[in-house]
Amino acid sequence: MDTETCHKSESADNVVQASPSMSGWQSMCKDFKDSYLMRIHTAFWLLGLCNHFGGVIILSGAHDIVRGQDHHEVSTSGRPHRYGSAGGGGVNRSYGNETQCDDLECNQHSTAIVLLAHVVPALLMKLLAPHVTHLISFNIRVASCIVLCISSLLVVALVHERMLSLAGVVLMSLSMSLGEVTFLSMTAQFPVSAVSYWSSGTGASGVIGAWGYVLMRRHLSPRDSMLVCLVAPVLMGLTYWKILKLPTLSHGEAVVTIKANLDDDSSSDTMSVSSETSLDPKHTEVLWKSRRPLKSAPTSLRNRMLQLRVLLQYMVPLFFVYFAEYLINQGLYELMIWRTCIFIDPGEQYRWFQALYQFGVFISRSSSQILPINPIWLLSTLQLVNLGVLFIEVDKHIFPNIYIPFAFTFYEGLLGGACYANAFSRIHREVAPAQQEFSLGAASVADSLGIAVAGVTALPIHLHYCSMWARK
Repeated sequence: MDTETCHKSESADNVVQASPSMSGWQSMCKDFKDSYLMRIHTAFWLLGLCNHFGGVIILSGAHDIVRGQDHHEVSTSGRPHRYGSAGGGGVNRSYGNETQCDDLECNQHSTAIVLLAHVVPALLMKLLAPHVTHLISFNIRVASCIVLCISSLLVVALVHERMLSLAGVVLMSLSMSLGEVTFLSMTAQFPVSAVSYWSSGTGASGVIGAWGYVLMRRHLSPRDSMLVCLVAPVLMGLTYWKILKLPTLSHGEAVVTIKANLDDDSSSDTMSVSSETSLDPKHTEVLWKSRRPLKSAPTSLRNRMLQLRVLLQYMVPLFFVYFAEYLINQGLYELMIWRTCIFIDPGEQYRWFQALYQFGVFISRSSSQILPINPIWLLSTLQLVNLGVLFIEVDKHIFPNIYIPFAFTFYEGLLGGACYANAFSRIHREVAPAQQEFSLGAASVADSLGIAVAGVTALPIHLHYCSMWARK
């Protein structure tokens, strides 16, 4: 399939009269397109990685935050922490000739507190941002994300009070949500493959962040682990201002006309770039505007509400898949932690749950182009079934060891990541071009709403089981 059109322009409005042979011209256009796509794919992968990295670190460290950070504590496998507990209970269960201990630990404060501090500001940001951010330049939005992320990591790392640490979580929430709305909206100006690479990058942030935190906590305190993560906002700035710029055309006497849509549903919109236009960051918007105006959101409130009704087919599955997986992550993980009879101590078990979940997310978000799944409602249904199985485990203790919940956690990540990547890829393909920027940003509110409801639901569940075990 022809994905780009390169030709000599013969009109009086030409910037430069081109003269190379057709084969040389096509070769130059192909090189430009390949280089252009490579930079876009690399940039959006790194932007997805950096934008979500801090949030993953915060949630992976939630167990440390709710306990209050001991800045000199280093987690060592096989050496249990001296944790205080609001209550604990254990029941010795026999499986054949083997006795298992399910002495489950119960935090006084659920990690759902961290989840709520992380998601409520994000929900508010995503509700407001799609309606106003198209009036603000991308440069200002990205700079704001970077400043908020750096501030968050410094606050969480350096303060000792739990409530102030939660204020740092709020700052990270604002950074991550503003970044998600900004970069998802930005993909509307690029080929649909940009969404896939963004999704893959967000999945990679989970793997690198969660597993990285597990490894860092074996050798570093919570404070030092957070400070190491300051590399993420720095890399975000370098990616946006240095990588996400188009390469300068090397051919000195050419006018390049590139089909603006490089994906399957390409249109006839074109862009002309002269040899005098060095495509550095200040000219990058030339490409974006060539496809559709940057201010492409539905103009009136009525039009935006009508568009939201169209988006419900994507938003409802997103809501339920995120509700189920975050109720598992922040409501049930802690209630499935074995305090004794296992080689991994309680704090590290929680981080292993997070790491396995993020690994599943990364695999599924990176495979949406290879294995697209259009019925995303099926993914949310399976996730709700997954929630039901793990809830039975918390209530009835049906699993003989922690490794089966580990497997369910990985499966949970596969479902959640697949729903996210396929939902936004479908929006990019199926929504009218003039409404894509608004739609991609607005649909992201569905996952935050699901996470918020999960956080509120997780608190009474946690308190119920802690109280029940304390009475045993």
